Amino acid sequence: MSDAHRRFHDVVTLHRNRGEIERLSDAILAAAERCGFTKASRFAIRLAFEEAVTNAFHHGHAHLPGEPIEVEYEVAPEQVSMSVTDRGPGFRPEDVPDPTLEENLANPNGRGLMLMRTYMSAVFFNERGNRVTMIYRRPGA
Repeated sequence: MSDAHRRFHDVVTLHRNRGEIERLSDAILAAAERCGFTKASRFAIRLAFEEAVTNAFHHGHAHLPGEPIEVEYEVAPEQVSMSVTDRGPGFRPEDVPDPTLEENLANPNGRGLMLMRTYMSAVFFNERGNRVTMIYRRPGA
């Protein structure tokens, strides 16, 4: 079976370590490239991945600095799915201020979430708000 027809799936425990984060990001993007995703698609996937991981460590683990997060991903020819789960208390996405409103322009909160929603085809949160699942569908698929 050629790589363009394979599915790549893994569940990874990830620590707050730049090298670890970059290696996982590189693995996801390499699988996406083998499945035929374009450079522009891989940029969107990388950006959303980095924002989700950053949010998990920065917000979810604000009081749990040594705790790892969990990343589950699946790369298939038609879509890339990534879930990031932290061990924090969670949040309500609807309570995050809209960073495009004038009164929030100086507030950095909400920008990562906005980028994930902009670049991904779908973004979902579990009820607790400590797991985000993002799906990127291949354009035209």
